[in-house]
Amino acid sequence: MARSTRGVIAPFANAVRMNVVAAVQNRARGYRGWTGAVNTDFDPMDPATASAPFEAYRELHRTGRVHYNPRRSNFILSRLSDVRTALRDTEHVTSAEGVTRLKFSAPLAVLTDGDEHARLRKQVQPGFSKGAMDSWKGMTEKLATELVTEVIDDPGCDVVQRLAIPMPIRMIAQILGIPECDAEDFRRWSEAGVGIMDFSPTPRGVVGAVKSMAAMATLRRYFLNQFAHGGLKGSGTVLGRLLEHNSDGSLTDEQLFLIAVHLLIAGNETTTNLLGGMFDTLAHNPDQYDMIRADPDLIPMAVEEQLRVTTPIQNLYRYTCSDYEIAGVTIPRGSRILLLFGAANRDPIAFEDPDQYRADRNPRTHIAFGYGAHMCVGAPLARMEAQAVLRELVPRVSRIDVVGETTWSRHSSLRGPTRLAVRLTPVR
Repeated sequence: MARSTRGVIAPFANAVRMNVVAAVQNRARGYRGWTGAVNTDFDPMDPATASAPFEAYRELHRTGRVHYNPRRSNFILSRLSDVRTALRDTEHVTSAEGVTRLKFSAPLAVLTDGDEHARLRKQVQPGFSKGAMDSWKGMTEKLATELVTEVIDDPGCDVVQRLAIPMPIRMIAQILGIPECDAEDFRRWSEAGVGIMDFSPTPRGVVGAVKSMAAMATLRRYFLNQFAHGGLKGSGTVLGRLLEHNSDGSLTDEQLFLIAVHLLIAGNETTTNLLGGMFDTLAHNPDQYDMIRADPDLIPMAVEEQLRVTTPIQNLYRYTCSDYEIAGVTIPRGSRILLLFGAANRDPIAFEDPDQYRADRNPRTHIAFGYGAHMCVGAPLARMEAQAVLRELVPRVSRIDVVGETTWSRHSSLRGPTRLAVRLTPVR
């Protein structure tokens, strides 16, 4: 493998090999920490649990603060205060060994802590400044108008395929400067590449990981070829903005590619899940949709409540780099901790009637975008897209109805509708 690929492709390949071996080793070692935690069979790798996890979350909340799944060798945190504490304590609970069951490292902000994380985040931050958001607002509103119109004009269509998927990927493509003629290829490679987040040490999981790595390699070739010919670095693109703020000239083409990958991971399927979940929620809570229509100033708060209720990224992992004490339990050094964002956002101690969607609730402590140093840098873009769609719906659509049965993803971490047929009743 060429030296220039080692920054992102090689770690994935090495991680797959290491995790197949570690799956056996970790299970045996994990029993050291079994005492003190509440044993559970909760497992987001179970497709049925992944698609409908909320009763399992309620059971976790009823039975304790620190759980342990001996089959998976995972410690599990589900309380909002505990998850926030762990996210903040990067000195003891690290992202540097991976944030999924696939244990690996790479020079991405999401996979680093401390000074290195601060340095990488500083490189990315200018691309998501208020000025950047303001410059993309018109683009977002135009897309929302176009896609909502398509859904209104085709009653019974799948809003996931017609709006929730195309909106974020088209936004990302536009802010990266991807030519329209390459947009479909870009979408296909991107969706395949982020599949690495759902790795499992099984024959099928290894095959899927290989396909994901191949897609990442294809994306890398595409980006570096574009860079070589002057593409994707214009002043209006997110990468161009980063170069303008890179006063020491330290950003290489390889680093720009890694930043683009970060954007894909953070802002593609997660925003799709937010948008699809929003249509499902408003269809099943017409009184709340009527409340928003009566007072459109509620839209920003309604989107925050949507983020809390559906939580597009249900969980991420961390690894302990020293013994970690929480709620009277000592989690041993080198353990894997599953942080349940989705459960934390429905913590009955933190939120009254946590399973209910309330458009006028102010759920300011939710962690749908993470917390602390690793707060998602792309959060303003996701919020802007969801608010744009809701602002387009409110004056034009009096009612949202689901036609048929909604199906939900069975991804262990990323949760949203995969099929959601809707009928939008236009305002007369």
